[in-house]
Amino acid sequence: MNIIIERFNKIKSNISKINNSSDMKIIAISKTFPLEHIMPLIELGHNHFGENKVQEAETKWNKIKKEKNSLRLHMVGKLQSNKAKKAVEIFDYIHSLDSQKLADILSKSQDEINKSINYFIQVNIGNESQKAGIQYNEVDQFYTYCTKEKKMNIIGLMAIPPNDENTEKYFKSLSDLNSSLGLNELSMGMSSDYMKAINYKATYLRIGSAIFGERS
Repeated sequence: MNIIIERFNKIKSNISKINNSSDMKIIAISKTFPLEHIMPLIELGHNHFGENKVQEAETKWNKIKKEKNSLRLHMVGKLQSNKAKKAVEIFDYIHSLDSQKLADILSKSQDEINKSINYFIQVNIGNESQKAGIQYNEVDQFYTYCTKEKKMNIIGLMAIPPNDENTEKYFKSLSDLNSSLGLNELSMGMSSDYMKAINYKATYLRIGSAIFGERS
């Protein structure tokens, strides 16, 4: 059996021990890997893949997305506002909505091409100066702006917690905030901590190296 499929099945098996719900989505983070490396998973019927660069995503996925219309592409990296319009054309989900300026451009871009995108608001859960994201205490206000004024389909929150041994504290904090907004989806948990994320109601897990191997 292909090693990627083997790893993927092991992850699914680990998840099912905690949560066997069909609502749980694994986003296979395929950034930097060529399409032929990812193909076994596509051929297996897996649909959710994540990229962090607009240009790479366009080059890699444009053709195959037209051939397989069940594929769903997730933008999981920092999205520059000058790439936002192109991102709307390529992606189905954007996990890094992190400013009013970006919301304005994305909202306008999706209206122009009449395409509905699913968004996650990125929260700066650890209040880190080097990380993007809306401050925790400003999320409520930003959510209202995006949904009421910009008519954007916000389905949940997303965060990358600080690397400081307090992961579960941050997961709980994000999960509580997500629930307080009445949101059903939650994007958190990566290769190293996805099992913890499941305990705090994560529904979209962003898993890369545990499936595809280490990036060179």
